[in-house]
Amino acid sequence: MSRLTEALIPPSQRLTPDELHDALNLGAGEVGRKRSAFLIMLVLSAIIAAAGVLGDSTATVIGAMIIAPLATPILGIALGIVVGQLRLVVTSLLWVVIGVVVVIAIGAMFAVFVADPTALQSNSQITGRTSPGLLDLAAALATGTAGAFAMSRRDLSTVLPGVAIAISLVPPLGVVGVCAGVGEWDEAMGALWLFLSNVVALIIAGSIVFTLAGYAREPSSLPTARRRRAYVIVGIAAVIVVIPLAFNTAVSFALTSWGLTIRDAAQDWVSSDSSASVTGVHWVGVNATIDVVTDDGNIPDTGDLATALDGLPDFVGVSVRVQTEADYVIR
Repeated sequence: MSRLTEALIPPSQRLTPDELHDALNLGAGEVGRKRSAFLIMLVLSAIIAAAGVLGDSTATVIGAMIIAPLATPILGIALGIVVGQLRLVVTSLLWVVIGVVVVIAIGAMFAVFVADPTALQSNSQITGRTSPGLLDLAAALATGTAGAFAMSRRDLSTVLPGVAIAISLVPPLGVVGVCAGVGEWDEAMGALWLFLSNVVALIIAGSIVFTLAGYAREPSSLPTARRRRAYVIVGIAAVIVVIPLAFNTAVSFALTSWGLTIRDAAQDWVSSDSSASVTGVHWVGVNATIDVVTDDGNIPDTGDLATALDGLPDFVGVSVRVQTEADYVIR
């Protein structure tokens, strides 16, 4: 091991290949104990996550993150790639798929408690997980690196709960189930993509850390040439995941910029009427709605606003929604 590697993973704290393999492989050692623990914790985590998502409770969702066991087989995939054990990769992948199906199914069952599907659009636990971007991927890579280091070193096991909270594997799947259960397929796909990006980030980070830790050079590992295909597949998966995340990030930046332009123009537009004020700009796709509150419901000529917004792209639609102060009175 190089000096840098020894500084990152001191030999005295490094888990042996057998110890790491036993920790991450659900198909080795005490198989019954490992698998029963995995399934019990998975089901409980899924129930807590679904309840937390529907209740819009951050504390409850964090509880689901802490006990979620999905990171174990995902890092098992990374270890299988590094040491060239196809059986470990396939077994771990199978358990990840089982976990995905179980959590989504439980989330879909909890969807029966959704009285009004449109209410999900204002649920912060859902809206925060249905439009992932590159920042989410960067956070997942950093978290996956921390998780892999914690699994490789004996003295870092205490950081694993924090890693579980940061990587957030089960809550996005709970959102997938809930949204799919009420027919909100766009939101479900967004949450699923967040989960997949986290999985790919964990595999990439785990592969890098386990390689740095020297597990690829163990006598039991296969030659690098035999592992090259697995690295290529992971690289392709990473590219596939990054493209939509980059698109989402670009769209988010564009909508934020256009929203500020629209808000500033709208505030200038209503400035001639002291009783009118702009309360917000809301987006649905590429159509923005300006919320204006006035005393009497009258607004300045919208032609002036249209002129001020000539610089926006042609495909961006802008409409004005007018409310009076009386509309806010609860009768």
